[in-house]
Amino acid sequence: MLSLEVRIMKTKWKNASSVELNGENQQNTNSFCEVITVLGGRRPRSTPNTDSGMWAHSMTVQDYQDLIDRGWRRSGKYVYKPVMNQTCCPQYTIRCRPLQFQPSKSHKKVLKKMLKFLAKGEIPKGSCKDEPMDSTVDDAVVGDFALINKLDIQCDLKTLSDDLKESLESEGKNSKKEEPHELLQSQDFVGEKLASGEPSHSVKVHTVPKPGKGADLSKPPCRKAKEIRKERKRLKLMQQNPAGEHEGFQAQGQPPSLFPAKAKSNQPKALEDLIFESLPENASHKLEVRVVRSSPPSSQFKATLLESYQVYKRYQMVIHKNSPDTPTESQFTRFLCTSPLEAETPPNGPDCGYGSFHQQYWLDGKIIAVGVIDILPNCVSSVYLYYDPDYSFLSLGVYSALREIAFTRQLHEKTSQLSYYYMGFYIHSCPKMKYKGQYRPSDLLCPETYVWVPIEQCLPSLENSKYCRFNQDPEAVDEDRSTEPDRLQVFHKRAIMPYRVYKKHQKDPSEEAAVLQYASLVGQKCSERMLLFRN
Repeated sequence: MLSLEVRIMKTKWKNASSVELNGENQQNTNSFCEVITVLGGRRPRSTPNTDSGMWAHSMTVQDYQDLIDRGWRRSGKYVYKPVMNQTCCPQYTIRCRPLQFQPSKSHKKVLKKMLKFLAKGEIPKGSCKDEPMDSTVDDAVVGDFALINKLDIQCDLKTLSDDLKESLESEGKNSKKEEPHELLQSQDFVGEKLASGEPSHSVKVHTVPKPGKGADLSKPPCRKAKEIRKERKRLKLMQQNPAGEHEGFQAQGQPPSLFPAKAKSNQPKALEDLIFESLPENASHKLEVRVVRSSPPSSQFKATLLESYQVYKRYQMVIHKNSPDTPTESQFTRFLCTSPLEAETPPNGPDCGYGSFHQQYWLDGKIIAVGVIDILPNCVSSVYLYYDPDYSFLSLGVYSALREIAFTRQLHEKTSQLSYYYMGFYIHSCPKMKYKGQYRPSDLLCPETYVWVPIEQCLPSLENSKYCRFNQDPEAVDEDRSTEPDRLQVFHKRAIMPYRVYKKHQKDPSEEAAVLQYASLVGQKCSERMLLFRN
């Protein structure tokens, strides 16, 4: 791979201002983008030759939107793109579709945990690591024996089909043949237990039935809790898809629902309802989320910079085991505060505008977590999260992701095209990074054609190979590939020129290879909008 410096700049260049290039103070313009790119170079803490990177001075939000839709990401002003087919752990850009998002059971547990902490000050017992998320638990109904037994009592065989009745009766006979000495207590006795409030576990009595006495076939046979859980799961699916019902029976011959149709109030709560559930007046804690512009820094951002840095410093020391002198304030500023994105506030955009922001989580008047985000024309892009380790028990990584999804939905109400939540990179071969795939529905970016493919379609291929082309059309190509490199814009000796003019004055054969590689990485649209600085 090539290893050289490339500088890219924006085409709006009329108003002169002063910037620093290569350590020298030179005249430049205040509205173009100056990017130092090391093609084939590396960012820190990675292995050689698996990234292409750019140091960006300034960039429009639309340019960055187009770049991340080609697999680029930023860290401070450093913008990089993994070389997918050469790295040991391919990093696929992942985005969630917030408008269709429904929180999973594990997500709801995190939100409930936060509400309990805010309302009553409850702290969950035991250690609780924030990331990665635990694997999603099976959505099958957990065995609630009291409810199971109550359902058995209320069930009436007369409402079931003859086929189902026969199958249940034969099931009861088979169970008696296998276990002739085990009988469940009578349903009347279980009903008394339920009415008295005593635990209604299915207690087995090892007695031989009296002569002439046996199972009452007018009542449903007793079944194992596992079988009942499976049936309840089937019934739940039937309720969600009532199509095909005829006279109370499913067309496929499945039993009718034993539960009344859910009222609207029993429908799954929206994400916002779970997050913003009302708290009692005497709540133990107060949580407030503030969105402040980080670049250029707003007055609110400047006023809280030191406190925010202290949270980051503790996070690095406790979570990542850094030494106390390693995360300096200047490092923190370069990494998480500076940004190449230009602030834009168009009338049809979100009220806060586009650009880079810090989403601060204030608990009882102090910052406990900060989410670094970019607001772009089509998405909210998550850059980084750091938090006070003392509050790890609140699973702030998961909680902040859910808040950012809700924030994206809020921005969509004003700006309809802003409808995605970008979560960075998904690494299927890394267990700590696979948790991002649990925010459904989500898509992965095809590394060859740059189209979005639902993650469910990608996972089987990733099980077989670390690197995959997700686009199943063998004829498909990158629609924004560089097809006219001569139209690429170059900034050379203080003059803007197309590449076809610039290359006439170049004798170095490696120069053309560098320019063509740059064009292939950023795509045709960006290569025409951005200026490639050549010294």
